[in-house]
Amino acid sequence: MENSKQAQAEPKKEITSQNSQILPAGFKYEELGLSIEQMLKFGVHFGHKKSRWNPKMKPYIFSEKGNVYIIDLEKTMALLEKSLEFARRVAANGGKIIFVGTKPQAKQVVEECARMAGMPFVNNRWLGGTLTNFREVKKRIKYLNDQEEKMAKGELQKYTKYERLRFKKEIERMNEKMGGIKKMDSLPQAIFVADAKENDLAVKEAKKMKIPVIGIVDTNTDPDPIDYPIPANDDALSSLRYVVGLVAKTIKETKKEPKPAPVQEKNNSKNKTS
Repeated sequence: MENSKQAQAEPKKEITSQNSQILPAGFKYEELGLSIEQMLKFGVHFGHKKSRWNPKMKPYIFSEKGNVYIIDLEKTMALLEKSLEFARRVAANGGKIIFVGTKPQAKQVVEECARMAGMPFVNNRWLGGTLTNFREVKKRIKYLNDQEEKMAKGELQKYTKYERLRFKKEIERMNEKMGGIKKMDSLPQAIFVADAKENDLAVKEAKKMKIPVIGIVDTNTDPDPIDYPIPANDDALSSLRYVVGLVAKTIKETKKEPKPAPVQEKNNSKNKTS
């Protein structure tokens, strides 16, 4: 207990939110595990400067060092475990969780982790109405899928070169906006935001639709709208890869688990009335 707290209070200088953008060679999501040691290694405990904090995050702050808040990793551990258990339940029931992360350092992490978990994702600008107006968004998704299918089958070759180029650019633009959700044919069972403050519109839409939200909350974030908050550094690439990767790994492993066979009732003549 004392060792973990001392490690939080005296973080290694080489792992900071400023310089932890470069991952060590050979990084593997499969090796991620739920432990304070790994959280320290990936700089999960670094918060923002004191001047940028949100008072509602006070219960999750361990101390401050060099005018920077240090997140209490024991509380992160407990809440992350709770979040993983929820994600596990959703995946076990065949549900979908949208991974959302739109700031530069989160874009690649969100896409690669969502693909690893077989889940939809948004890593560019959140398209307003993605959840609250899904009926219309679904029509646009169908149009995108239809156009891509036509292009793949060569059905657009009958058009002029200029028109084909126009179709191609339209498909590219639509993929930028909704490429990560083009296989989503219904509302998700949950969303996971890699930065709850940055992606507040996604959170608001989820709350309006009564869709549970898992979210990373840094020391400058209001954790109240998040159903499953994970106090953690949301700026460092290493921290994002740890938290988002662990969620994706949990989902992937859950989906691989064999489904229990349905229990069939046997006819028992003794239970029948004559």
